Amino acid sequence: MRFGVLGSVRAWRADGGEVPLGGPARRALLAALLLRPGRPVAAERLIDEVYGERPPKDAHHALQSQVSRLRRDGIAIERAGAGYLLRVDPDDVDVHRFLRLAAEGREALSRDDPVRAAELLREALGWWEAPAPAVHLEERHLAALEDLAEADLRRGAHDAALATLGELVERHPLRERPREQQMRALRAAGRPAEALLVYERTRRLLAEHLGADPSPELAALHQELLRGDHKVTRPPAHQPLTSFVGRDEDAARVAELVSRARLVTLVGPGGVGKTRLATEIAQRVVRKFPDMRLIELAHLRDGSDLPQTITSALGIRDGGLMGTTAHPGQPAARLVTALKGRDLLLVLDNCEQIIEAAAALSELLLRDCPGVRILATSREPLAITPEHLWPVRPLPLDQAVALFTDRAKAVRPGLATTPAIEAICANLDGLPLAIELAAARMRTHEPEELAARLESERFRLLSRGSRTAAERHRTLRAVVAWSWDLLTPDERTMAARLTVFAGGATAEAARRVCGLPDAESLLDSLADKSFADVADGRYRMLATIRDFCAEHLEDPGTVRLAHASHYLDVARTADPHLRTGDQLTWLNALAEEHADLRRALRWTVESGAHDLGVRLLGAQAQYLWMRGLRSAAAPEAGALLERAAEEGDDYVLCALIAGDPDRLRRAAPLVEKGHRHPLLAFLWPLMAANLLGPGSVLTLLARAESGADPWQRAMARLILAYPQMADARFGQAGQALTDALNDFRALGDRWGAALALDALGWLAATTGDRAAALAHTGEALTLAEHLGADEDHADLLCNRGDLQQLEDPAAARADYERALEVARRSGIPTYLAAAQRGLGDLARLAGHLPEARELYEKALAGTDAVWIKSAGNHARLLTGLGRLAEAEGDPASAASAYHRAITQAVVTGAVPECARAVEALADLAPPEEAARLLGAATALRGCAVPDRGERAVTAARLRAALGEESFTAAHAAGAGLTRAQALALVGVPEEVVSASPLLVSGR
Repeated sequence: MRFGVLGSVRAWRADGGEVPLGGPARRALLAALLLRPGRPVAAERLIDEVYGERPPKDAHHALQSQVSRLRRDGIAIERAGAGYLLRVDPDDVDVHRFLRLAAEGREALSRDDPVRAAELLREALGWWEAPAPAVHLEERHLAALEDLAEADLRRGAHDAALATLGELVERHPLRERPREQQMRALRAAGRPAEALLVYERTRRLLAEHLGADPSPELAALHQELLRGDHKVTRPPAHQPLTSFVGRDEDAARVAELVSRARLVTLVGPGGVGKTRLATEIAQRVVRKFPDMRLIELAHLRDGSDLPQTITSALGIRDGGLMGTTAHPGQPAARLVTALKGRDLLLVLDNCEQIIEAAAALSELLLRDCPGVRILATSREPLAITPEHLWPVRPLPLDQAVALFTDRAKAVRPGLATTPAIEAICANLDGLPLAIELAAARMRTHEPEELAARLESERFRLLSRGSRTAAERHRTLRAVVAWSWDLLTPDERTMAARLTVFAGGATAEAARRVCGLPDAESLLDSLADKSFADVADGRYRMLATIRDFCAEHLEDPGTVRLAHASHYLDVARTADPHLRTGDQLTWLNALAEEHADLRRALRWTVESGAHDLGVRLLGAQAQYLWMRGLRSAAAPEAGALLERAAEEGDDYVLCALIAGDPDRLRRAAPLVEKGHRHPLLAFLWPLMAANLLGPGSVLTLLARAESGADPWQRAMARLILAYPQMADARFGQAGQALTDALNDFRALGDRWGAALALDALGWLAATTGDRAAALAHTGEALTLAEHLGADEDHADLLCNRGDLQQLEDPAAARADYERALEVARRSGIPTYLAAAQRGLGDLARLAGHLPEARELYEKALAGTDAVWIKSAGNHARLLTGLGRLAEAEGDPASAASAYHRAITQAVVTGAVPECARAVEALADLAPPEEAARLLGAATALRGCAVPDRGERAVTAARLRAALGEESFTAAHAAGAGLTRAQALALVGVPEEVVSASPLLVSGR
């Protein structure tokens, strides 16, 4: 007999019939015995468990009566001393099978076999239901769920782990193990900002409900996240839902080959199993190559999109929170910079459609990035020098039969291997995709019927393929065609229309775009018949099947219009939430739809639906800016503007994304007429100020500051603070920034708050309030991490390092080194240079002059001298080189470096950054002139600051040489100069001063 305790107490005879067990007392008795199979249980204990605190008067007689009734039902309960026992195989009781499988899963985990552990634990949890009241196993169930999440996490199945952990954390918010696992899974999936949010929520919950701090393990993981001490692991974009059958030798040998060859390409015809093999190899080598990404290229049609696709998959942005970048329109160069110092395995799947671009980019990465390895899949070789080919051949007959049987059992349990199945697999040439399609038919066909049909229709079916195609490819096409013929009309329509999606479709998206009311049922039917697979609520098609189904798409223009219209609605729905406390959730939601947003935009360009394209791009504008993806959409923006009507905010946003000066000039009247989209209060000053002059910008900002939208008001205050800082109106700027920060916090907008805090940090540092500068910069750092803004993260780390150079050089070094790592990952040489410059400063201050020179020279090579965001660092770098030359006994070179630093800062508008170089010049001047130069530095900053560091040493020397009264008079004379006069004092030509931009203050 078989017994169930989980869910409710039940029993089944050998023939499958269920035993009627009667009332709750009898079921409680059976449960008590089943929990101890083959072991005697004392009658007194059984009475306690069956009747609880209110046993009947003659409890022993009542118990004996229940035993007798169970015996009459065929349940062989035996008398054992003063109690009873039930002889039963533990595996015939669901609870014991659950416990055995869960224990074996945990044991496999301890052996570091996460793949086997996941299989066992999933099988165990498949038996689980909420148990009968007498069965107290909730803790064992929770432990099994946590073990499954751990197994999925270790084997790289981060999405599966996160799905399990999301439910666990929601049901048991104070349980720390799933919280820690959730943080690790988010970190491994490339989402460290969300991992930090999990920690913060956990810390608050524990404090509120238990009055406790997070465990040492959680706290240590939090510190690792803050330091950035981790590798990102991304095997498959979505985990395979079926077991791996056959090709074990191929998987083992290619895994070994990947460890010694930098480019391995799996080649073979469509449907032969290249992707599935690559996925298996990724799982096997993930511990050896923890920094790994699988990037699916099947949706690409234009090779020019390849670099941006990879940079996006790696989380490399176009720019920082301010939307500025040192490398506009150069994703390939950005990618090379980001990967130069990184050990990474890239798995590029389905290269054949963009083979030339894939070959060129692979060669570039292998040549310039020595730590990069590539595992590619393609129907043809990349044909570049370092390539190692591994042909993926059809399965031998025994493995083909094993695959067919494995897949068929999913729809027909108990299916045995027969000669007919062997005939089917032989007819299908051992092609895995064809075998899986045929196996899906076992629900409605007998093996003999299927074998006969394949044999009789083989040549007719083959004739549908290209007569010049490889025979095996024609075989696959024939089987897809045959499976297509067996679909219902609505299933065919759904399959054909589903091909317009690039990143898979949710059931709701498919319903809206495909126009079929019973979308989820049709999608599930397509999944059952192997035309689609489903993971994480999204339905996707293999490339071979999608290509076939796309040929049957009727009226593609109408469907693609519906697709673009749907994604316009998606973007418009998300847009207002990006300016609220829900912005991370909605940013991630749009990231899930990014491939389809991109495909829809490309279609509007290709089809001539320019006005729809402008609306679609306008709706995405804030998402693109916040995610650092503006330049990726710039070509489409330019193409749309050629034909679109010049009207509305979407046109202006499109012009800003295109970045074309002529288009911005033509859009200016639209802005002056009035605008509704709050983002323009940020983007128009940022992008159009130098082009159109301050008048256009100030008009917009004044209107925005007095408008009804709170986000727009906050942004207007933030932007207006920049010219105030440039003009040294620091009190006004501080108030504007504080008001903006409070408004952004009230809205829950991390992006705006980070911008305001960054500016407040600069202001505090400039005016000498180091404590406030550290506090603002630290908070901005946390928000930048939450937003995944690596560029700003690196920039802010360098800023904080600069604040700590003198008081805490060890902390400064930690910040610079972490910035170095983040900058390498983000691929912006300027921020790499800022970190190298900071480390050079520390080396120089410690007296390690050769090390300082090496670091300074590396930094100089990577600094963009004209980019506003690097202006301050460049001035500091030149000043550091001057100080170094001075220490080496070369005052002429020192003076030259100081003058270059001053001129460079003026040219880029970063006037306060002149002050350090002017103070350094004071060390080379006679005492009275030197005292005046120190005062001029105060004028250039726009305020007096405490004497610190090298300035303090200079001031003390001058006081001793001149006396306090003479020093004070000379210093005051310098401090009383205007900025132009101060610059003239150090020899900056008047034409340079008059041309200096002052609208945006630089770092």
